[in-house]
Amino acid sequence: MEEEGKITKGKYAADISSIREAHDRIKSLVHKTPLLSSTSLNVLSGRQLYFKCECLQKGICQALLIVFYKISGNHAAALALAAKLRGIPSYIVIPKNAPTCKIENVKRYGGQIVWSEPSVQSREEVANKVWQKTGAIFIHPYNDGRILSGQGTISLEILEQAPHIDTLVVPISGGGLISGIALAAKSINPAIRILAAEPKGADDAAQSKAAGRIIRLPETDTIADGLRAFLGDFTWPVVRDLVEDIITVEDSEIIKAMKLCFEILKVVVEPSGAIGLAAVLSDTFQNNPSWKECNNIGIVLSGGNVDLAVLWDSLKKGK
Repeated sequence: MEEEGKITKGKYAADISSIREAHDRIKSLVHKTPLLSSTSLNVLSGRQLYFKCECLQKGICQALLIVFYKISGNHAAALALAAKLRGIPSYIVIPKNAPTCKIENVKRYGGQIVWSEPSVQSREEVANKVWQKTGAIFIHPYNDGRILSGQGTISLEILEQAPHIDTLVVPISGGGLISGIALAAKSINPAIRILAAEPKGADDAAQSKAAGRIIRLPETDTIADGLRAFLGDFTWPVVRDLVEDIITVEDSEIIKAMKLCFEILKVVVEPSGAIGLAAVLSDTFQNNPSWKECNNIGIVLSGGNVDLAVLWDSLKKGK
């Protein structure tokens, strides 16, 4: 039963109304991605798992359909494509160590790449310079209410496809994806549990939850290149209030989860996208009595940008 009044309108950067508006705006342009299941993975996890294959989604940034710029990874391609559809230029700030496949996606959609150093500080500085030079509208990759609204549409689909899901496990980095998903899911079903999955080499969100304030790390070290950002002032309140826990996993666990996605689900998922499965299979989750009632779990596979050479090396390491 839908109880959309449970989350106060205006308390966060997005709400169920803005999420439904975003869904109406983009539904004709996006794929309704499949929700896969696997008997083998159910047995392995001891739960019923449902995999939302956002790794199969084509990128559309709903903020542009209402450029702009800054980003890396999946959001970068989404912005570039949305700008192309509108016939306007996009300037995409990308760190020099970004995976080749993500860079190629931006080029394919006509985005104008501006290089930065790998650090968050460098990306922000370069983004500000581009903004001052071009006058383009800045769209943050996660700390923006429009981004949260667009990400929240994933929950609408998941809970339409499998209303009995009692837990959602979502990758966390800057918090845009999980914030949008949490706001929508909790509005539709206040009892649903929202768990975040984070690499131990970039565990700022877990540290932030423990400290009760935003923590920024001096450096990050993880194979999950899409999960190296830090929480923002729009995403932190949602993570603080609506995300029950953050499960951290080693890179070796992420690699094994990628291998399972590839071999069993027949889906190619980047490390950042496979981390939800890694979290559910981890001892941290499996041995925690707080989550013994999590029986029907939705796992968001959030990205499919994989350099094949890196994939093969990762799968070898995961043996």
